[in-house]
Amino acid sequence: MKKYFFVLLMLLCSTVAYSQHTLQAIIRDSESQQPLIGATASITGTSIGASSDATGLVVLSGIPEGEQTIRFSYIGYEDKFQKLTFPIAQTTPLEILLEPSGEELEEVVVTTTRSSRTIADIPTRIEAITTEELGEKANMRAGDIRILLSESTGIQTQQTSATSANSNIRIQGLDGRYTQILENGFPLYSGFSSGLSIMQIPPLNLSQVEVIKGSSSTLYGGGAIAGLINLITKKPTEEGDLSFMANVTSGKGLDLSGFYGKKYGKFGITMFASRNSNSAYDPADIGLSAIPEFERYTVNPTLYFYPNDRTQLSFGVNASKEDRLGGDMRYIDGEEGDFYFEENNTNRLSTQFSYAQKLTDQSTLSVKNSLSFFDRDIGVPDYEFQGKQLSSFSEVAYNTKVGKLDWVIGANLWTDKFEEQGIGAEQARDYDYTIVGAFAQNTFAPTEWFTLESGLRADYVTPAPANKAKGLFLLPRISGMFTISDKITSRIGGGMGYKTPTIFTEEAENVTFRNILPLNASETQAETSIGGNADINYSTLLGEKFTFSINHMFFYTYLNNPLILSLRPDNLYEFQNANGHIDSKGTETNIKLGYEWARLFLGYTYTDAKQHYNEELTQIPLTPKHRINAILMLEKEDNFRIGLETYYFSPQQLSTGGKGRSYWLSGIMAEKTFNKISIFINFENIFDTRQSKFGSIYTGTITNPVFNEIYAPVDGRIINGGIKLRLL
Repeated sequence: MKKYFFVLLMLLCSTVAYSQHTLQAIIRDSESQQPLIGATASITGTSIGASSDATGLVVLSGIPEGEQTIRFSYIGYEDKFQKLTFPIAQTTPLEILLEPSGEELEEVVVTTTRSSRTIADIPTRIEAITTEELGEKANMRAGDIRILLSESTGIQTQQTSATSANSNIRIQGLDGRYTQILENGFPLYSGFSSGLSIMQIPPLNLSQVEVIKGSSSTLYGGGAIAGLINLITKKPTEEGDLSFMANVTSGKGLDLSGFYGKKYGKFGITMFASRNSNSAYDPADIGLSAIPEFERYTVNPTLYFYPNDRTQLSFGVNASKEDRLGGDMRYIDGEEGDFYFEENNTNRLSTQFSYAQKLTDQSTLSVKNSLSFFDRDIGVPDYEFQGKQLSSFSEVAYNTKVGKLDWVIGANLWTDKFEEQGIGAEQARDYDYTIVGAFAQNTFAPTEWFTLESGLRADYVTPAPANKAKGLFLLPRISGMFTISDKITSRIGGGMGYKTPTIFTEEAENVTFRNILPLNASETQAETSIGGNADINYSTLLGEKFTFSINHMFFYTYLNNPLILSLRPDNLYEFQNANGHIDSKGTETNIKLGYEWARLFLGYTYTDAKQHYNEELTQIPLTPKHRINAILMLEKEDNFRIGLETYYFSPQQLSTGGKGRSYWLSGIMAEKTFNKISIFINFENIFDTRQSKFGSIYTGTITNPVFNEIYAPVDGRIINGGIKLRLL
């Protein structure tokens, strides 16, 4: 009987096995044809599912007989559904091509680390703001890039003038002079030219912004102690791009801009032009401008030449001119009298030349050069500060790949000369630096779960700072990426940095460089740093349509010999190296949730930035310890876009010893697209949060005001709206 029972059991098992089937498929990116590791395939209505391996292969077993719907999915890609009838005759795996959805940033190719890897497979932690997000931010602020940077965790816009809106960018609690701003890899905004820079860069011609937080001097030289921001402009395409934008604001602003780019055989061209203007605006009705009167013109033509498929050359010119006037509304209106004012007139002119030659399939030689001229004239009652800056940057680099090793080796020459105008040579705050640098960087992927990126830069600076008798700075950096699973990755890295001493700091800007003694660079120590960060990232699908990701990062920076502005008994200011150091530490948390056309972004930043001077410990002023970001975006491509956002800033320490008020900022943005036309409207700071509501923004009289530190908005609620045309 047992024998018969065993035979019957085997027959039943074979019947069940016969009715269950297997499917093999290789899942690839539709554009690059690269396999998608960790993509999923599942039979709808069942619990049957599997993930793809390193070759993109996925195997589904136990599939019931009959017609089944298979769902193929991967984060950042459009889901694909395919109906198949089982049993299926299959001799080779089914090829599945998934289309990128544009929802995620992880597959964006980055250039800031001098490699052409994607965010997903590079050890250095990079945040990329892509074209889609830039379009959203341009709706909110069409004239400058303040909003698109300050809405990221760990980045803060710090206003340095109450009446002229001058601002700079702080990363992880450190002063704006420690952030290096590049355009297409060229350091065009440093030293004197860093003043007003983020106020004078319109976003319409940007295709991507890449941000590295933490010491990055190894990549592009001194100045990137807090971080690095690379602004990447649009390139010409075969299909072409012709777009225009017009924007008006309730704060009396008008923005007009246009972009054209197209390839013509072996040539290509891009052209960007804009006019940005504003009448003086005083929402608090206190007689002082919160938004100054200004008018700015910008033009940026670039010519590209492609003699063959291995060679590319480009040459571009970037020119802008701005006149900016803030202060007493009566003075701005042309009345005569003893009124306070702050006038800024600036001229920028720069050239960018780039040459890239692909020597072999695995190696490329590139040459870059830029020349930059900047002129700024600052005027306040009974004082004028005027200077000219001439700088240049030249670089040659060689990229090659040998087995599992990616190498970048190069050298550069950086000159930076500032001359103050209208003052005697002994009193002038001039500087003239020449920096010769060499660098090498290596990316090594010995296994599928670990990638190592390391680099070393040597910079020789003349004149040499006091603590570097030979003017030599050695800057190592190292980063590692661990692919723990298809859903979990972790990065850890760090490096060293330095900053050559100049008078161009937030403190000096606050006093409009008045009564500041000349700085002897050869007798002043350079600021040096060491820092690092570590993060962990988790991303997955929740159900069939929800996407979820969370990134948590720890950061730390130690800054030695910080340069501070001290008031002497004779009421003159003098730059000195502090007796001590600065350290900034904290965490950043970013959460993203997606469901069809809805996306929710949540962010939290904890920053503990302290000054350790003369054995005393104090918080760095104007740095919120806690900050919360929350953005909800509802969007259907080529149809509509609605954004809701809110931000919280905890009380900030003031240099006077007191504390500012905590506050919330909220906004709403909407955009509707009709074929090639988009209409948008934005309500910024809808609850009209203003520092002038918390108390007076100055002491003394209105004709001779002494301004308090700015820790909250002064322009209040702003409503703007406009139209965008895309004709190509």
